[in-house]
Amino acid sequence: MSVVCDDEVVKRWEREQASLRQQVVGEDTEAWQRCPRFSTLERVGGVDLSFIKGDEVNACAQLVVLSYPDLEVLYEDSRMVRLTAPYVAGFLAFRETPFLLEALRRLERNRPQLLPQVVLVDGNGLFHYREFGLACHLGVLSGIPCVGVAKNLLQVQGVTKSEEHQSQISALLLKGGDSFPLTAASGKVLGKALRSSDTSTKPVYVSVGHRISLDAAVRLTHSCCRYRVPEPIRQADIRSREYLRIHFPTPDSTATEEGSVADPQRDLAGEQ
Repeated sequence: MSVVCDDEVVKRWEREQASLRQQVVGEDTEAWQRCPRFSTLERVGGVDLSFIKGDEVNACAQLVVLSYPDLEVLYEDSRMVRLTAPYVAGFLAFRETPFLLEALRRLERNRPQLLPQVVLVDGNGLFHYREFGLACHLGVLSGIPCVGVAKNLLQVQGVTKSEEHQSQISALLLKGGDSFPLTAASGKVLGKALRSSDTSTKPVYVSVGHRISLDAAVRLTHSCCRYRVPEPIRQADIRSREYLRIHFPTPDSTATEEGSVADPQRDLAGEQ
């Protein structure tokens, strides 16, 4: 749930977002991104945080690395963390990024050969109020190409859950891999709605995080989908929830994703 936060903290976060936003690279930087089948891509990461139901502070931070294109789990890291920053709409990255970044750095220290070549982030990238969501934040600080994949549509910069949007879904997303642009009122394309599989009628919302083009981000996301949610994110979600179920059982054994109700930017996990 979003909370009231000190104005000075919010202003400081806004300044930091604006500064880091200047470092985002929204184009392909790796040879594999330019290959039609991503022929030299071998490892794809996924990250997620899950919370015990009713607990907004203690969470399981999860990193998985999958082989590509087989999408088999090569590595997983589940850690309980205590979030000290408040949850404020539009600033989720300041609450969650430190723990996801530490998971990547831990992997780089201990098993560098398994470091992912790209990370799919459960949330948004440039498709954000200030064009700097969780996927951008993690990408810039880690230096690893990142893609934002959100399950819910963030209503931002003139993009809304309108009848027109619903008609585009019906008319343009006819099969897995079909997409259409999410265009801001300014005319800038901030991301794309993607039908991730033939069996899923609800789109996911893909945006650039860092060091990848939107076209490559959409193609990669689709290629990682066995179901609606791309497999790296799906496995991170499954494993973080299972970790909580085993180590912190509750009467209904329920783990939750932060912001799943209060903030539509955050998806299975969405994001801010």
